Amino acid sequence: MRVLSNMAGRAGAFVDRAGGSWLSRTSGNGEVRGQELAILRRLALASSAALVVVPTGLSFITSPAVALPVGVATVCAAFLFSAVGSIALSRQRPACGPVEAVVVEHRDLMLEAACGLVLLFDPQGNVTAAGGRDRAEFLNWMRDPSGRGFVEQVHVSDRILFLQAVDTLRQGRDALGVDLRLERSAVVEGNDQFVHIRMEMSARRDSEGRLTAIVSQSRDISYDQQLREEAARKAAEAESANDAKSRFLAAVSHELRTPLNAILGFSDILSGEYFGKLENNRQREYVGLIRQSGAHLLSVVNTMLDMSKIEAGRYELLLEPFPIEASIGACEAMLALQAKEKGLTLASRVQRGLGDIVADQRAIQQILINLVGNAIKFTDAGGAVTIDAAMTDGMLKLSVSDTGIGIASERLASLGQPFVQIQNDYTRRYAGTGLGLSLVKGLVALHGGSFAIASAPGEGTAITILIPFDGSGAVAIQPPVDVSRPVDFPPRLKHDLEMTEKRKEEEVNGPAKAKIA
Repeated sequence: MRVLSNMAGRAGAFVDRAGGSWLSRTSGNGEVRGQELAILRRLALASSAALVVVPTGLSFITSPAVALPVGVATVCAAFLFSAVGSIALSRQRPACGPVEAVVVEHRDLMLEAACGLVLLFDPQGNVTAAGGRDRAEFLNWMRDPSGRGFVEQVHVSDRILFLQAVDTLRQGRDALGVDLRLERSAVVEGNDQFVHIRMEMSARRDSEGRLTAIVSQSRDISYDQQLREEAARKAAEAESANDAKSRFLAAVSHELRTPLNAILGFSDILSGEYFGKLENNRQREYVGLIRQSGAHLLSVVNTMLDMSKIEAGRYELLLEPFPIEASIGACEAMLALQAKEKGLTLASRVQRGLGDIVADQRAIQQILINLVGNAIKFTDAGGAVTIDAAMTDGMLKLSVSDTGIGIASERLASLGQPFVQIQNDYTRRYAGTGLGLSLVKGLVALHGGSFAIASAPGEGTAITILIPFDGSGAVAIQPPVDVSRPVDFPPRLKHDLEMTEKRKEEEVNGPAKAKIA
């Protein structure tokens, strides 16, 4: 059996080589089709059996000397005739017929199985065929598009978009997408008159590149459009509320500072006894309380005003070189008495040869005062508050640490938000608005720096800020100054300036106009 199998395999290989050589010479393009080789294999198999059967049958009729050559010649002739005839018939059949049938079948399948509504347009935008998995759902509310211009279904304001898309495909583009609004044929209560759709359009061209058809796939995006509009509306409302809040804080701060300045001024006059002696120490104590409360309220108002400026993007930084030691020394001088009265140790450590930093000195001073003031506020008697300043990789590193009450780790995330103060049974006795750290974070961000806080309950707090030493990260909002323009003193209102400039222009142009007339 193995010998017969090997012989059959070799015979088949021989038929393939010989038949392939012959078929390649007879075909016009030199290609050998597998179907023709299969025909030759079957005929060779049948002929090999006939080479035995036909001579044997003829030997019963005539002598073996005549039967053998006649039988072999007959079989060979039949093989050649059958091979030529079968191959000729196979080549006359259209080979692309089954392939085209499969392509058409797949095309119909995609037309029906594709999601959404699938439409075929001619180059003028008229619908030639409709399909799609959701065709019935679309046709429930729209007019039947078959055999008419699709532009009739589109909202009047969006028709130009559809026509532009068709024209773009006609000019050579292969595909594009467009958002349209389609009009409902009948508006049911609770439904909008127009439906938002997303239409993906693809061009079909002939061998010369001319547009022959357009395939479009549409899906309903009304819900997506509703979500986008809702998100835009909420964003606009939030922005409006934020602007209103900023304007309110700015207005309130401005209106409060005027009477507060009067309170502080008159309380200073009373405490100085410029217009007569106070009768007793209780009056002096009350005047001092008025002065202290007014100063605290003015500080809160100023902080609120600065916060509103930062949030509105209108806080202007005045960048200038200055020694950081001077700012730290001024902060110590301002808060030393407060620390001493509370029984605290206030100290500073500044790296030698630190040099001048380029920043807004007032902002840096405000950062230090807020950080040190908070540290003193939340540190009990006997504790210590330390200010450190050093240079690290081109950044000024300022650290304010204390031995105070500390903050729980789960509450650190909310620390620094406007009007948020960490409260518990122990810290309720500490007054404050929660704006100090929020202002510090805003000022540090304006300088292009970073803010970090580390704390643990009962172990104190350490706040570290990093600010570019050369001021390269600062956001400076400084309008250009026209040095050639004269400065009015005393300053006048903008309306008066505009009226003056207008009158000057009329005076200059008046004679010229009269001369031309």
